[in-house]
Amino acid sequence: MASHRFDPNFTQNVINGMGPNTTPRNRQVLGALIRHIHDFAREVELTIDEWMAGVKFINEVGRIYSESGQTRNETHRLSDILGLESLVDEIAHKIVVEEGLEPTSSSILGPFWSPNAPFRENGGSIMQDGVPPNGRVTKMHGVIRDITTGKPIPGAVFDIWQASANGKYDFQDPENQTPNNLRGKFKANEKGEYWFYCLHPTAYSLPRDGPSWALLQLMDRHPMRPAHLHIMVTHPEFQGCTTQLYPSDDPWITNDTVFAVKDDLVVHFNPLQGDDKAVLELEYNVNLAPKGFKGKA
Repeated sequence: MASHRFDPNFTQNVINGMGPNTTPRNRQVLGALIRHIHDFAREVELTIDEWMAGVKFINEVGRIYSESGQTRNETHRLSDILGLESLVDEIAHKIVVEEGLEPTSSSILGPFWSPNAPFRENGGSIMQDGVPPNGRVTKMHGVIRDITTGKPIPGAVFDIWQASANGKYDFQDPENQTPNNLRGKFKANEKGEYWFYCLHPTAYSLPRDGPSWALLQLMDRHPMRPAHLHIMVTHPEFQGCTTQLYPSDDPWITNDTVFAVKDDLVVHFNPLQGDDKAVLELEYNVNLAPKGFKGKA
């Protein structure tokens, strides 16, 4: 009687099919992928119908991306729903320090960042289309510092983007928003300070159609993301930080459908008086590590 129900050499034979010009890293990554995907198929005893359903699912992901003009990235969204982007982010950016300033925690980039956001002057607004219905204007400000010295980082770039009060980003909402609405880059002054006007963020649902919605339904999960601001802070001499900030009173922060919330990214929006441009205030300081800094092993 055979000791193995399935061919015990099959997976290794597939891995051994990689040629001599495969780079060591590609051999490591693809070899592990093949092992895990074969082990998955054996563990659940994947049926032919289930495998074909998976093939059709992947084809549908590509079709939507192509037909949307490469603006609807279902592959990125699926990575978020499965927690993969949050895990990769933690692996890539985890820095542990023994004393001094803690580095600002990173979070997922998400599918809505744009490299085309314009630079705006400190004290300006990212609401280029005006304040939308139900929008609550917030004055956001803070200082960007070096975690090793505590000193400010002049010239650091603070890139922010957010959904409007209707829960949609600019390119999802061309009827109401012009390109680069609620996006902007601000350069820190000589004291490391930045300040500008944005909106209090609004919770929103992931699209309720397409492959990502089908996957959520298969897992009996909701599609809601808590309200959040996206930020990306960079400087040529420092490790950049991409993250998201969440209002403390949002009901979805304990059950984010893409698993991106971290305790130190939950913030408080406070009432603001004496400023005729805003009704709320958010102070948020960002701490960056110098390039090459590894922290505690």
